Amino acid sequence: MIEQLTTDAIALLKKLIETQSFSSEEAHTAAHIEDWFTKYNIEYTRTKNNIWALNKHFDDSKPTLLLNSHHDTVKPNSAYTKDPFRAIVEDGKLYGLGSNDAGGCLVSLLATFVHFYNQEDLKYNLVIVASAEEESSGPNGLNSMLPIIPKVDVAIVGEPTLMNLAVAEKGLVVFDAVIEGTPSHAAHPNDNNAIYNTIEALQWFKDLKFDKSSEALGDVKLTVTQINAGSQHNVVPGHVDLVIDVRVNDAYTNAEIAQILQDNAPVTRIIPRSLRLNSSSIPMDHALVQEGMAMGRTTYGSPTLSDQAVLTCKSLKLGPGDSTRSHSADEFIYINEIEEGIKIYIELLNRAIV
Repeated sequence: MIEQLTTDAIALLKKLIETQSFSSEEAHTAAHIEDWFTKYNIEYTRTKNNIWALNKHFDDSKPTLLLNSHHDTVKPNSAYTKDPFRAIVEDGKLYGLGSNDAGGCLVSLLATFVHFYNQEDLKYNLVIVASAEEESSGPNGLNSMLPIIPKVDVAIVGEPTLMNLAVAEKGLVVFDAVIEGTPSHAAHPNDNNAIYNTIEALQWFKDLKFDKSSEALGDVKLTVTQINAGSQHNVVPGHVDLVIDVRVNDAYTNAEIAQILQDNAPVTRIIPRSLRLNSSSIPMDHALVQEGMAMGRTTYGSPTLSDQAVLTCKSLKLGPGDSTRSHSADEFIYINEIEEGIKIYIELLNRAIV
């Protein structure tokens, strides 16, 4: 049955690749996932563009394991040489937008869920959510499903990790900062030029080091990613706008990072866009981690953000594919990575006690 599930999963991935599903525009890929559940006679629910289901013998007395991955994609970049919406198989690689991030993970988890769906003797319940709006951290993604699905005790989030165990993940806070000065005509003296005032602020951000490091995730990473000022050549602007990207380790809360910057940054004001995308982790002694390590999988801390950020339970990031291929031109996943991914997911769930 695993071989047939794998064949069907790859066929579904090809359909998903060839169906546009930018964040908040996932209606048609959601329909393909509905067809998958229908084919296997699995009762499911569609909530906006999120498709979710429970194992057949769901038991409220047992702990619940969430299987999650997303079916939305970013937009293809201009460097593509292949059609991003055509599923092309060459040299063992399946090319196409969303193949690696995170279509391969999603179809592998769907196959895994089908494998366990009818079992009566599971040590835990399973709930699967094929979620929307992950790439945009939108309001109608996995975060919107948490009040709807049963309470989750632990989660496996499908993102490309080469089937190694991402036991922690950095959180994200994006800040908008303003540096003010005195607007004036460029021909006149001005000792309070907002653009020149930015030099000190940029150097401060560049030199800033946060005290607390993390064994799994290393240091907090702060990067100024956008700067905007001015409207014409002969006018000194009254302010400069900055955007600052902060990747937060598990030694800080997002609120703590915000407080540090608001108390110390040499800017007029700095405001976080959101504090909800927190770092996440799972204890090293958790059964999922221990059994995964016993299967020969390595552990690491992930610098990239996923739907783990909206979960409050323990969570593990694990999936076929390679994160370095995500959002790249001519994105691809190896066919054998999907085959291996399904087998490893199934073995891990057979071995682990949640």
